[in-house]
This record gives sequence, structure tokens and C-alpha cells, in this order.
Amino acid sequence: MFSIRIAGGWLYAMRRMLATVCIAMLAVFIGYKAVAGANGMRVWQAKRAEIEKLQHEIDADTVVHEQLQRQVDLLQRADPSTIEKEARERLGLVKPGEHVLYEQIGAADARQFAENTNSK
Repeated sequence: MFSIRIAGGWLYAMRRMLATVCIAMLAVFIGYKAVAGANGMRVWQAKRAEIEKLQHEIDADTVVHEQLQRQVDLLQRADPSTIEKEARERLGLVKPGEHVLYEQIGAADARQFAENTNSK
């Protein structure tokens, strides 16, 4: 019976320290979850970086879209200089008396060029 009183007295005397240790462990656990958890700071930063990367891609694609839209508008209005430019680039047409210089391309470049012209 004496040992129960000693243990009970020790627990009663140490209650503040035990409470402090428990609260500190809880604070450490919550801090860990806030930084490295499923919705923590690391995940948030990674998602932020991904958002910025995707926004840059959207901006670049928007610029390309605007250029293509301008080209379509010029072709639909039958702009003579645009039509001539397209005929020279895609069909290889030349005016009488003009000389065309072609750059030799390697086999890998030739395949890529053929794929690009076939896709258009």
C-alpha cells in the first residue's frame, strides 16, 4: 500500500512536467504535419512551382495562337504578300529570273523536315 502512495504522489508531483512534455510532443507533431504533411508547405511550394510553369506555357501558347490567328486573318482577306510568301515557302514557287539557293540538310534533318511538311 505504501508503494501505491509513493507512485501516486510522484505522479501528482510531476503532473506539470508531464503535461508540458505532452504539449511539446503535440506541438512537434503538428509542426511536422504542417511542413511535411499531405497539405504541408513542401507540397504547397511544389504546386506553386507547377502553377508558375504552366502559366509560362499558357503565355507562350497564347503568343503562338495570336501569331497564327493573324496569319489566318491575312490569308482569309486574300492579302497578296501573305499568299505569295506562303506559295514561296510551301510550294517552292519562284518568279521568272530568280535563283533559289538550297541548303543541304543531313539525313536526320531531312526526315524531320519531311515529317513537318507532311503534317501541315
